[in-house]
Amino acid sequence: MKRIDALLEEYGESHQNPTNKAVHWVCVPIIVWCVMGFLYALPAPGELGGPGWLGVVSGLALLYYIALSRTLAVGMLIYLALGWWIISAVEAVGGSVWKVSAVVFVLAWIGQFWGHKVEGKKPSFFKDVQFLLIGPAWLLSFLYRRLGIPV
Repeated sequence: MKRIDALLEEYGESHQNPTNKAVHWVCVPIIVWCVMGFLYALPAPGELGGPGWLGVVSGLALLYYIALSRTLAVGMLIYLALGWWIISAVEAVGGSVWKVSAVVFVLAWIGQFWGHKVEGKKPSFFKDVQFLLIGPAWLLSFLYRRLGIPV
């Protein structure tokens, strides 16, 4: 079994309840976007220039996903590009990326913990922090399977 398959299977063990799964389909992508917003809003040292912390962390996350699954890495790259576009849209209408991210982040985590209360199991990242990165890949793997794309 490939490492990504084992990680997705282990993550899925605490995500069996249909309500919890539905909550994750909404909250996980939102939380990822909020983290992107926080990183975007962080002042970057002069050496980072252009994309700042969001660019650096996105690049490192993509390297992690490439190591696990190149096809999932492509999907995550598309999601990250969409996230950057939404950040630009928030700024274009005069919104504060930091404030929007903070409010939505708190609400999404409340949803996540409620979903796990319904599930009756703790979130996977309490066991291993890397599951914070596996959650989005787990959702993407469902889309891939439905489309016949290998994980």
